[in-house]
Amino acid sequence: MIEFKLPSLGADMDEGTLLEWRVKPGDAVKKGQVIAVVDTAKAAVDIECWQDGTIVELLAEVGQKMPVGTVMATLLEAGEKSLPSLPASLPQGERGGSQLPSPLAGEGLRERGNAPAQRRMISPAARKHAAEKGVDLDSLTGSGPHGAVILADVETAAAQGAAAASRPAVAATTEVPSAEKGAARIAAMRQAIATAMARSKREIPHYYVSEDIPLARALAWLQTANSQRSMAERLLPAVLLLKAVAVTLRGYPELNGWWRDGSFVTAERSNPGVAISLRQGGLIAPALLDAGSKPLTQLMQELTDLVQRARAGSLRSSELTDGTITVTNLGDQGTQTVFGVIYPPQVALVGFGRIVERPWAEDGGLKVLPVVTASLAADHRVSDGHRGALFLRELAELLQHPEELDKEAS
Repeated sequence: MIEFKLPSLGADMDEGTLLEWRVKPGDAVKKGQVIAVVDTAKAAVDIECWQDGTIVELLAEVGQKMPVGTVMATLLEAGEKSLPSLPASLPQGERGGSQLPSPLAGEGLRERGNAPAQRRMISPAARKHAAEKGVDLDSLTGSGPHGAVILADVETAAAQGAAAASRPAVAATTEVPSAEKGAARIAAMRQAIATAMARSKREIPHYYVSEDIPLARALAWLQTANSQRSMAERLLPAVLLLKAVAVTLRGYPELNGWWRDGSFVTAERSNPGVAISLRQGGLIAPALLDAGSKPLTQLMQELTDLVQRARAGSLRSSELTDGTITVTNLGDQGTQTVFGVIYPPQVALVGFGRIVERPWAEDGGLKVLPVVTASLAADHRVSDGHRGALFLRELAELLQHPEELDKEAS
């Protein structure tokens, strides 16, 4: 039996509201399949299943607000045909065989061995819902396997009770204006960001290093490459910087991963989270998965799609949980330098300021070149300034050979 729990979609998430189920009891699901949509303070997120299985019961209701870690559904593992909690004394023909029984949680089922089979069988969701709604379980006739009381039985009884107790006079309700709802959502988002960043500065011993990187060769290469592409396929400098970060991380695994349970866990792939400013205010940093292995054209397409979906409030849970480092790029509207705050449980953040023309000494002469300042905020529990500085120097060198980045896809 698998308990599917509401995952934490980042350090700034404590709870979520279920908006939609994409599955029903009896459905077989695959790892990575979207099974639900949950609203957080920042976006509506498609929640993916983390392993193969078969849905037994949906325990969370649409509209329900729940804290992270709440059991939302139960699943049978691949190959599991029935629940291990069914009484051993039941005849083979009554155990369900290949049929899918509901999860049963009566006391008689928890006491294995000599537990009497005649005791009431009640699913966990039904028991919980009955307590919330004040429904007497002893008064219900179960419609589940072997007469088990399931969630639907409690909901029916609760609805009938509510109808019987309804009054002729109904209190008037006041619709909250959409502007007020929007303001409340933005306030909740700001509070979520503040909570995560306060935790970061409280728990993570940050250190900072920076490096000025000339981009004349990279921008010239981009101009030539884009002249041979359609408008829809043209590359932005941002995608070149993201790819360079992902590739450089291969030599610096201590910057690519998570601090969990008092120790560092190295990530197998580079999944840079992209800091995206939302139109209604606030910030979100979904990840470009396995960015180091993808050609620039594909990465540009995925970046464009990610930004559009982030601003539309439609992201996948893996994009919010699998980021291994964050990259923030201020673009043309930003300042020359940015020093970011690490997003826990990650251990590093790379920042790029605005590309500006600056005097640059090269080959004994003075030139005016486009330059970007790259910064690194890193966790001193995992790395030190020397390694951080080497990372930025290697990143700078890699950007002097942009054609190699486009070839790199392994």
